[in-house]
Amino acid sequence: MKVASADDNFLQGGAIGPVARDSLTRIVYNNLRLALMEGRFWPGHRFKIRELAASMHVSETPIREALMQLVRARALELIDGRSIIVAHMSLAQYLELRTIRLFLEGLAAERATARIDDEGIAQMTALHAELAAAEDEGRWSDAVRANWRFHHRLYEAADMPELLALLDDIWMRNGPLLNYHYPHARPTYPGPHEHLRILERLRARNGEGVREAVQTDMIQGGEKLVKLLESGGDTRNLAREAGPQTEPRPRASR
Repeated sequence: MKVASADDNFLQGGAIGPVARDSLTRIVYNNLRLALMEGRFWPGHRFKIRELAASMHVSETPIREALMQLVRARALELIDGRSIIVAHMSLAQYLELRTIRLFLEGLAAERATARIDDEGIAQMTALHAELAAAEDEGRWSDAVRANWRFHHRLYEAADMPELLALLDDIWMRNGPLLNYHYPHARPTYPGPHEHLRILERLRARNGEGVREAVQTDMIQGGEKLVKLLESGGDTRNLAREAGPQTEPRPRASR
């Protein structure tokens, strides 16, 4: 693949030139990052560079470069200098990241309360309905994805891009683990689903209440997952039943 130089960026007549390899790497990286946040890969999933390149319609080089970036970000692991897998997470790591999330997601939720508009709340309402339906119908991967989209829609409304970037980095590592919620550690609550309290308090513009509801959701909704991790110690030791996994394709073309 030819790498475009700065002088090649524009051709005669003002047409846009070919996409440089670093741009392809960025596209691959961003799409894999999103897939990890959405929980589209399980811990331990092994990436096959040739197959991934074919499915994303790019050469193997940007795939390899993007995967190594994700290894450096600790979302993936390099095993024996060859195999690249989705990183496993211990109970201690999960709890430490959760402690950080309690502060950062609580902050984002409170800041978002005054900024999110009615359309944004309506979108979150629809996403929660999607989550509930997916759980009831046993569409576990859809439930994991809908949950991430519900929370991300709230946090992006805070209009704090640096905070959102930090949260995305944490969710990139945490997303695959959330697949273990189903079917044996499905989030449960003493009363109604905590998402409903988040929505109720958003409509009331109760920022402190939204922060508290988000934090409660994290703790109560994750109780069974914590117990599952306690029983297995590390996700390497947890038995799971995973369906077929498809590799994500980039949203932009070359």
